[in-house]
Amino acid sequence: MKKLEDIKGIIFDYGGTIDTNSRHWAEVLWGEYEALQVPVSKADFREAYVHGERTLARIPLVKPEHDFHDVLRIKTDIQITYLVEQGKLSEADAAGKAYARKVADACYQYVLNVLQRTRPVVETLAGRYKLVLVSNFYGNIQTILKDFALSDCFSDIIESSVVGVRKPDPAIYRLGVEAMGFSAENILVVGDSFSKDVVPAKTVGCKVAWLKGEGWGNETIDETLPDVIITDLPQLLSYL
Repeated sequence: MKKLEDIKGIIFDYGGTIDTNSRHWAEVLWGEYEALQVPVSKADFREAYVHGERTLARIPLVKPEHDFHDVLRIKTDIQITYLVEQGKLSEADAAGKAYARKVADACYQYVLNVLQRTRPVVETLAGRYKLVLVSNFYGNIQTILKDFALSDCFSDIIESSVVGVRKPDPAIYRLGVEAMGFSAENILVVGDSFSKDVVPAKTVGCKVAWLKGEGWGNETIDETLPDVIITDLPQLLSYL
């Protein structure tokens, strides 16, 4: 196993990396839809998911004080409302079976379970390296990190809604490099998205550990680009 050398700092992605350990959030949500037997197709769910993400990008429904359970409730409310409005789900089922609340509750518990595996990795690395978080998020990542006992691990946070630039724009990773204070070649970026993490991070000159997992399924992949490919966050420790 080839070790990553000359690493002085690590930039972490958050969503899909620390909170789900390489599983795209659409797949996490769909898994809970299936478990609860919400009577919609995966294609209809994906449409509702995209609608929800675009809605949140356009309308600031998430507030800085919202924790992740709040975010999940907002997301699932938008999705279920959309499915009802599009005639994909009956209003009676949506209300009577409380699908939005149950999916949100289940997903929150899912994250708590995943963090039992990923938080120790972040904590271990925080004791050895300077860590910076770079994330496309809604302006409340500080609240979420505090809720999940991760806020002390990061020396700086670059959040898309705060800095006004979003992945996959390499500029957001340039901001991460500036916050780190080291040369890009001495910084390792850890993220789950090939197009939003690997490509822009390599563009600015960082080394990259790609947390490869259950993605969205619409990315063009070149596995020669990342310096390391892992499928479980704890594997990262063996490369450092």
